[in-house]
Amino acid sequence: MIADNLHLLMFAAAFIALLGGYHVALTLGGIALAFAGIGIGLDVFEPRALIFWPGRILGNMSNQVLAAIPLFVLMGVVLEKSRVAEDLLEAAGRMLSGVRGGLGYSVILVGALLAASTGIVGATVVTMSLIALPSMLSQGYDKRISTGVIAASGTLGQIIPPSIVLIVLADAISNANAQARQASGLPPSPVSAGDLFSGALIPGLILVGLYLSYIALMSVLKPGLMPARTAQQIADADDVPLSRTVFAFGAPLVLILSVLGSILGGFTSPTEAASVGAIGATLLAGARTRLDEAKRGWTYTASLAGAGALLFLIALVWLIKLGIVGGLTPQDPPSEFFTTTMTGHLIAVAVTIIIPIGLIGALVALFKAKTLDVSLKGAAEVTSMVFLILICASLFSIVFRELGGDVFVEELLKQAPGGLWGALAFTMIAVFVLGFFLDFLEIVFIIVPLVAPPLIALGADPIWLGVLIAMNLQTSFLTPPFGFALFYLKGSAPPSVTTPDIWRGAIPFIALQAIGLLAVILIPQLVMR
Repeated sequence: MIADNLHLLMFAAAFIALLGGYHVALTLGGIALAFAGIGIGLDVFEPRALIFWPGRILGNMSNQVLAAIPLFVLMGVVLEKSRVAEDLLEAAGRMLSGVRGGLGYSVILVGALLAASTGIVGATVVTMSLIALPSMLSQGYDKRISTGVIAASGTLGQIIPPSIVLIVLADAISNANAQARQASGLPPSPVSAGDLFSGALIPGLILVGLYLSYIALMSVLKPGLMPARTAQQIADADDVPLSRTVFAFGAPLVLILSVLGSILGGFTSPTEAASVGAIGATLLAGARTRLDEAKRGWTYTASLAGAGALLFLIALVWLIKLGIVGGLTPQDPPSEFFTTTMTGHLIAVAVTIIIPIGLIGALVALFKAKTLDVSLKGAAEVTSMVFLILICASLFSIVFRELGGDVFVEELLKQAPGGLWGALAFTMIAVFVLGFFLDFLEIVFIIVPLVAPPLIALGADPIWLGVLIAMNLQTSFLTPPFGFALFYLKGSAPPSVTTPDIWRGAIPFIALQAIGLLAVILIPQLVMR
């Protein structure tokens, strides 16, 4: 009896240990080894199955999609630690200073941009809470509106590309799709991170539109909840130079759109775009650290020059790839322009000189501002956490499958009433509930590999399924009483903001997310292929 249900006991043990607060990666690895030993003792586990683990680790380390994770993490951390994100929110607030609900609009818009740059729910919620919440409360905004807007905007990092969630989810969905097609005798059909980015873009924008519409509606129905700025506050905002506002809002926006546009346009892979994003974020951060100084020095000039050269290079590659410049066709690689024309040679030499000098200047500025070491340490911690969980989750998956867990899950979903829709409903409910207790990495690395192959075999489009899972997790992270975003917000909010305030503020946005999720379920065409 125990031997036949060892896979269920293994999953239950891991779930209980994770609820107990034990380290995620070590819990997964430890539980896997323990139940492998039990399985060997009961003669239901073949020890040779563990031989596949080193190969899994090597495959993960050489995965070009996963290589984008540390670069995107570095991009987000640098923008956060160098106060570029803070400037972005303040600039958006100044631009909408005379509009009722202007701070709410700016928080949503900046939250979407930060989601595209960090892709980490906790980092975005905490950053927005520390920066925006005091300003909203001091202006007289209702606590529930303020906390709801911040928590909902912070969870946009789950769905708006490029984000870490979508990158790791793309890898899991790609493996699941390959497994399902192989079991069905079909030829392989790769699923890339770019595919998932494209699929998640419109649903993410729909959520942003729903949030903005809610703020607009509430500003009309209950204007007292979101008072407009006073004449003195507007005058103070007008004292800020226009150039400062343009730099604070325009520079990060151009960087994010360049990175995302390069991926969605098919000009670069996610990893290549992530490297450009990390370099661009470093150049912007280097210029930002010297922006308030009277004598900005050579590091400021070098950082700006490097950022300009990088932006020019991105635009030129786009034009070459589109066949507008250089007489090339869209099928020709942009490198031909730089290697076959004199103009290309000169541009390549200039860029090779300017960008590295700018990067050196930015690193020197960040080092003097004591931001470089903090940013690198933060990026290393997040990256290490992701890959350690990935390594241990692969061991958990091997043992769980060898004990028959994958067959159990597959049969459970295939026998669900209603076929695909019944199995999908069961999966969405399970993922939603697990999202209360488990982080997205744990769900992506443990749950998705188990449920995605049977759902794809039943006819679910892999991109559509991946977007649904990401949106579902986003909703569960916002739902009281266990939503992770609510815990992050409470931990960084002023003492005057109570937990019931945060819960009540989140409820309208949960309804808006449910509407967005339902729209994607009923209209799969919203998820582009």
